[in-house]
Amino acid sequence: MMLKEMQKLPEAVQLIEKASMMYLENGTPDTAAMALERAGKLVENIDPEKAVQLYQQTANVFENEERLRQAVELLGKASRLLVRGRRFDEAAVSIQKEKNIYKEIENYPTCYKKTIAQVLVHLHRNDYVAAERCVRESYSIPGFNGSEDCTALEQLLEGYDQQDQDQVSEVCNSPLFKYMDNDYAKLGLSLVVPGGGIKKKSPATPQAKPDGVTSAAVEEEEDEYSGGLC
Repeated sequence: MMLKEMQKLPEAVQLIEKASMMYLENGTPDTAAMALERAGKLVENIDPEKAVQLYQQTANVFENEERLRQAVELLGKASRLLVRGRRFDEAAVSIQKEKNIYKEIENYPTCYKKTIAQVLVHLHRNDYVAAERCVRESYSIPGFNGSEDCTALEQLLEGYDQQDQDQVSEVCNSPLFKYMDNDYAKLGLSLVVPGGGIKKKSPATPQAKPDGVTSAAVEEEEDEYSGGLC
């Protein structure tokens, strides 16, 4: 796209928005939605924030017309752009809206995928509690409990909570995660557990300590040699 054309884009988008309002007032919401979506595509690469707004407006038009499948498709575009821009708080809200609509139209398998997306976003927000709550709430979705998605998410949350980077990476490198939309797959591959991935030690058979030696003393001694021998 030429520089002059790029400079005129904001003005063009403004005109499209005005036109879409007129289409709505004249009772042609389809044309309004089509215009708004086209405007979103025009600016997606140069002004993703504006594109998100336009896609959300389009979704609202479709939702008001009870065309939920079209609405949720546009919400999905907005969610992915928010994730790409690392606007995770807004992305979490947007994905929840998607999930609610998929639940309403009884597309339950897609709800499972949206739960994975939610969990990845919340963990990138360093909000384990919100991630765990998303999974817990999803148990009410028919078929989720016991599904491949549910099992993987439980393993992911366990690994994250235990600061086990190997377990987290194994889940995020599984086909279930890798073949999601690219923006979410990248979130999985870049997910790092708190503390930089130093696995918590939980020995199966704790070593017996000599009488009078405290746990703290033993840990202190272990730390002294943790760097290895020269």
